[in-house]
Amino acid sequence: MSTSALTRPASATVAPLATAASPGPTEPPPATLRGVPFAQRLAHFGARAAVVLPDRTVDYTELARQVDDVAARLGPDPRLAVLAADNTLGSLVAYLACLATGHPLAVVPADKPETLEALVAAYAPDVVLRGGGEATLIEARHPGSAHDRHPELALLMSTSGSTGSPKLVRLSAANVQANAESIAEYLRIGPGDRAATTLPLSYCYGLSVVNSHLLRGASLVLTELSVVDPCFWEAFRAAGATSFAAVPYTFELLERVGFGAMDLPSLRCVTQAGGRLAPEVVRRYARLGAADGWELFVMYGQTEATARMAYLPPQLAAERPDAIGVPVPGGTFRIEPVDGLEDGELVYSGPNTMLGYAESPADLALGRVVDELRTGDLARLGDDGLYRIVGRRSRFVKIVGLRVDLGRVEALLADLGVDAAATGADERLVVAAAGEHDGGLLAKDLAGRLGLPRRSVAVHPVVDLPRLSNGKIDYPAVRALDAPLSARPWSAGPSDAGFGSRGGGPAALGPAGPAAVASGPEDVRSVFADTLDVDPHSVKDGDSFVSLGGDSLSYVAASIRLEQLLGHLPADWHVTPVSRLVPLSAPPVPGRHRNSDIGSAAARALRMAPLESGIALRAVAIVAIVSSHVGLLDFQGTAHVLMALCGFNFARFHLAGGRLPRLRRQLVSLARIVVPSVAFIGVAVLVSPDKYEWYNVALLNAFLGPTSIGNTWNFWFIELLVYILVCMAALLAVPWVDRTEWRFPFAVPVGLLAIGLVPRFGILDVPAPHTMPVLWLFALGWAAARARTLRHRLLLTAIAAASTPNFFADDPSRNAVILAGILVMVWVPVFHLPALLHRPIGVLAMASVYAYLAHWLIYPPLVHHGAALAVAASLVGGIAYWAVSSRAMRRLERFAARARPTA
Repeated sequence: MSTSALTRPASATVAPLATAASPGPTEPPPATLRGVPFAQRLAHFGARAAVVLPDRTVDYTELARQVDDVAARLGPDPRLAVLAADNTLGSLVAYLACLATGHPLAVVPADKPETLEALVAAYAPDVVLRGGGEATLIEARHPGSAHDRHPELALLMSTSGSTGSPKLVRLSAANVQANAESIAEYLRIGPGDRAATTLPLSYCYGLSVVNSHLLRGASLVLTELSVVDPCFWEAFRAAGATSFAAVPYTFELLERVGFGAMDLPSLRCVTQAGGRLAPEVVRRYARLGAADGWELFVMYGQTEATARMAYLPPQLAAERPDAIGVPVPGGTFRIEPVDGLEDGELVYSGPNTMLGYAESPADLALGRVVDELRTGDLARLGDDGLYRIVGRRSRFVKIVGLRVDLGRVEALLADLGVDAAATGADERLVVAAAGEHDGGLLAKDLAGRLGLPRRSVAVHPVVDLPRLSNGKIDYPAVRALDAPLSARPWSAGPSDAGFGSRGGGPAALGPAGPAAVASGPEDVRSVFADTLDVDPHSVKDGDSFVSLGGDSLSYVAASIRLEQLLGHLPADWHVTPVSRLVPLSAPPVPGRHRNSDIGSAAARALRMAPLESGIALRAVAIVAIVSSHVGLLDFQGTAHVLMALCGFNFARFHLAGGRLPRLRRQLVSLARIVVPSVAFIGVAVLVSPDKYEWYNVALLNAFLGPTSIGNTWNFWFIELLVYILVCMAALLAVPWVDRTEWRFPFAVPVGLLAIGLVPRFGILDVPAPHTMPVLWLFALGWAAARARTLRHRLLLTAIAAASTPNFFADDPSRNAVILAGILVMVWVPVFHLPALLHRPIGVLAMASVYAYLAHWLIYPPLVHHGAALAVAASLVGGIAYWAVSSRAMRRLERFAARARPTA
């Protein structure tokens, strides 16, 4: 019989759950109830869209047929199966086939082979399933079933992320069906809904999205893309997706990509679970949704309840952002007193409550051993009828006789502006604090607030808090911070000497220098760590170049190395998560050379490979600038193209994240320009006192120097760039301006462009030196980076075409160069050039600002020996100054980080 035909009679109801413990198997239910009903009724929805893939749409009829095919391959007798799941059609079909036909299924993440190995070793499953794109791969390990299993058992899920623990939650077919119905009811899911799969299928929250939508004949936009990937949002819009699911960490990523300003006309709701979301974030997104026409559903759940236990009605989210809300339909809460505590434990009852746990194959035969779920959370019921979580019963440690609430520790640090995770044992409190903090001062402050001895509190600054694959805090990793270096899971032997303590206690997971990176194989993490001077072990799968603090100065180095490492450079790689930056093929084995490799190496060097146009423009511009000044070429206007490129890179690297983090990033980048420039100009004043003045060193020539063109104007580009960057940092530090830019990322630079065109066209008599009207170029580059549609690009093209003619009234060729550079920024994302040229072009691009400085001192004494020699020497000198300055700035920044006081 077809599994899609195994439909329940319309009058049938879900079998009631037993209320007493059941020590072993009971009588099997009727055949029509063996599987999960919604998985058996897929064909009922016929030609409706079930799964939206990048290149096609699978309707319910086809999905049911594929499920039937896999079910037939599994056989009629239920066997214990394990699915290594990813967000592909093959995995989805395997999952549904097991649910439909009653094969008890354990689901693990496909990208964690160690988890699969641990589960196979612990439970010896009969079948291992894998998703092979659109195909389902089946590995039969036993011809039949080697296990006794309870007839109600349908699903086995881990409670500990992807740790590979043998402790699994046993869920029945009735659990899965009931929770899907409950979620679909309060989310008002209908056939027209389309949910993007932002969470993995191996996570109970991700599965609940699948279950609740397929139950109602809705659609799934099946994708493995991250929300930081622009391609995800393109697919979201193209599919007309109406919802996506988020965990707290997702909202950090949404901040980075400017979600609030996105045009998502089909979006109906955003759901959140997987941990507590800060009330201010709940309030902000609830109000954003109200303004843009979508709803925020804050939810509370655990795997033991098949995903969801409570939800906060969206109309209450902005006013009650600290509440988990009310029980889901069919569920109830009660609060049980706990001795010695003011608040009681939240206890849940409902048809989605698990059968119990399994820790060995023998436990698969057990029936129901729990009637209600003790959540372990301490809760209160407010006068408004809403439940609130106020702590965790098990998140306490007892130190020198004092009971310490770890949740309160994290809240105390949050009040100080420190994002932290607290854990420990009965002899020591261990805290990880994200960011550059003084761990010793924080530990002393905490010890005083909690009444603990100073020696019993350890605070370790880390680049970012460690997280599991589901986005939750990895508390075992936090606890491991307090172990000796040799015992830490990330310890790499002698190279760990690069990790220094910033807290006065045990060594903290701080930034590592290049030496620490060089000791290991070069992968994406080590490239980011090396170019950004961070600890490679703190770079998580969800991190990107921008989120780790990358800017335009380090961008070129990272992009060149990544292109060589990966064999390609994805579009928008700088905001792409580390986990998605993978090589096209396996990297070569180090140290192996064969004569036959020589030809292939030459072919790789000569192959045409994409290089970002901004990098090529920077290299061309500095060569043209130096050559024009020396007299080798007459190719002017590229300095103004560079100014537009500065605006382009400002938008790409300095406008991600919240207001304060990006302000700090802007100031750090500004320092990387100002310090080397002031140092070099100071030398220039000493060497050539007849050419330069003290106000050149102070970068004030535009205000204090002569209005006539002369030697003191040689550094005009640096001066005006610094002025603009200072003004932008000050402007965006204003909260309402920051919010406006966050919501209108394209309109804000266009508005700034309009302001910059006022002095450009002399509409007002603005007193300024003749080079001042370059703000419009910076703003035009900024807008080009934010252009997302054809209409945006056409608008910028029209503005550039109207603004560049007569910019230099007597030099039409210079105007043409400026216009061509701007059009490349707007329309040409990459150039295809031989791979062997990428590194030298990248070096020139990275050293462009330094070569601009250096050539003013290098070329004058050499020009009489030949213009070509003077140009080459200037570029080489600039590259050398870049290498020295970059190393010095890294040391200076590390020193400043150690000396900076904490909150």
